Amino acid sequence: MSYTLSTSIKQPIDQAIETLKATCMNHKLGIVSEVDVQATIKNKLGEEIPPYKILGACNPAMAKQVITASPKAGALLPCTIAVREVDGETFFDFMAPEVVLTLDTNPEIQAVATEATKHINAVIAELEAL
Repeated sequence: MSYTLSTSIKQPIDQAIETLKATCMNHKLGIVSEVDVQATIKNKLGEEIPPYKILGACNPAMAKQVITASPKAGALLPCTIAVREVDGETFFDFMAPEVVLTLDTNPEIQAVATEATKHINAVIAELEAL
C-alpha cells in the first residue's frame, strides 16, 4: 500500500493551491501550514528547484481525537500534502492516514485514520472532477 494518495490538476501551483484550499474546506479540512520548499532551498543553498511546497491539512476535531487517544501521535499530524508543479500541471501527494497512522496501534487512532482518508479521497475526487 502506498504512503500517499495522489492526483493532479492542470493549473500552475499558486492557482492550484487556492483551488485545493477551497476544495479542502468543502470536506472539513483546513490548510494550517505551508512551507515553500523551493524558496527555502534557494535561500539556504542558493540552488534552484522546480516549484514545490508542503502543506499541512487538518480537521481540528479529528486532531483532538488523535492527541487525546495518544498524545505522542501528535508527531504524525497534520496530514501533509506535497505539492509540485511540472509544465503547468500541479501534482498533489497527500499523506495516506491509514498507512502513516498505523505507526500507533491504538484502535481509536485507526478509526480517525479511516475517517481522514474518506475526507482526503473526497477532496481528490472533487479535484479530479474539475
